[in-house]
Amino acid sequence: MQQTIPGFDGALIGPEDDGYDTHREVWNAIVDRHPALIARCTSAADVAAAIRHAREKGLEIGVKCGGHGVLGLSVPQDGLMIDLTPMGHVRVDADARRAVVGGGALLRSLDRAAQAHGLATTAGNVSHTGVGGLTLGGGMGWLARQAGLACDNVEAYTVVTADGETVRATATDHPDLFWGLRGGGGNFGVVTEFEFRLHPVGGHALVVELTFEAENAREPMRRWRDLLPAAPQPATLTADAVTADGRPVVIIGYVWVGDPDEGMAYLPTMRSIGTPRDESVSPMTYLALQSIGDANHHHGKRRYSAGHYLTELSDAAIEAFLTRGAPSTDGVDWSQVAAGGFQAYGGAIGEVPNEDSAFSHRDALVEFFGGQTWSDPSEDDERMASARAFGAALEPFASGVYVNVLSETGDAGVKRAYGDAKLARLAEVKRRYDPDNVFHLNQNIAPAP
Repeated sequence: MQQTIPGFDGALIGPEDDGYDTHREVWNAIVDRHPALIARCTSAADVAAAIRHAREKGLEIGVKCGGHGVLGLSVPQDGLMIDLTPMGHVRVDADARRAVVGGGALLRSLDRAAQAHGLATTAGNVSHTGVGGLTLGGGMGWLARQAGLACDNVEAYTVVTADGETVRATATDHPDLFWGLRGGGGNFGVVTEFEFRLHPVGGHALVVELTFEAENAREPMRRWRDLLPAAPQPATLTADAVTADGRPVVIIGYVWVGDPDEGMAYLPTMRSIGTPRDESVSPMTYLALQSIGDANHHHGKRRYSAGHYLTELSDAAIEAFLTRGAPSTDGVDWSQVAAGGFQAYGGAIGEVPNEDSAFSHRDALVEFFGGQTWSDPSEDDERMASARAFGAALEPFASGVYVNVLSETGDAGVKRAYGDAKLARLAEVKRRYDPDNVFHLNQNIAPAP
């Protein structure tokens, strides 16, 4: 029997309907949950109707955009999935340097629409990631050191709250909600539209990679670390510990967005860290850069990850990074060991006062992200243990964690993401806009009593 929701104009898909399995799938293939109903929303009114229906029927609510969250919390078992993907519009006002972006849009839609006018805003580097999930958690990307995080570039959020009310949150209207949405995740409502500030971006990018055998990478890593504080803002310095041809290697370099000649002029500085086994210097368009991670992050793979922020990078932290959580360096099958990398923060990220947004850790020197990707379910325990081991190796040096990379739910991770003071303030915002904790399938912030 066809289900209906009063006031809902989108498509409703149940377990017996065509397309159900396609629409419940998300990026991480480990996630295999079955919603009672998928509500494919076309408007804020649809979202409000779906929320009211779920509350009346006692159904848990999950909210899907790109579906890239490693935990797959957008898929509620026996609950109602609010699927925003039909709301994927992007409208660019080039004169005002603004983009109005639907809550279901993917990053590639935003990037392509803005670049058609020589503009861009900070977005991640896997083009099929959802704008919503990335931005609500903070939103790191290759432009962040120049333009701030994605959340720093939002002028307004259109939000459907737990009671079905649609509000517009800005720095002056619902300023407490605006503050909370800048890094607080999906705790306060369903964002159906974002208004972003855009910046002139000429479309040029450069990726530089120097590859070292892991056993020869200690001194280059130390010299790379010493470059971090003074690195020019167009450069995002990177270092990745990975496996190539069965051997552990470290790829050190930078990504440059801006004038290509200036990017090349920074190359001798990077070369000063040491003599690599291989060197790659790859000019490309900004749009190509923005999809550079697509091949390694396509849907259908099983995934687990770990992450940290570090305010300094000691020699001991570098050593832990190079060993990747492996029990020893002798006789290790490096193809089974988690990979990971550092990405530089600083620049415009740290220029925003910490108290201005829910996002924390603006004093981070680097972000660490490590993880495993595999296909065979029989390898789940081993692969997840390896990713946890890499994360545990870096944890003694960590100052916190990016909420978007948390691979476990619970109070400990949320506290690491925000700290006590911000968590208390976020709980007050939660109490005002979602006192019953309707939106709890996330890195949850409980409402204040």
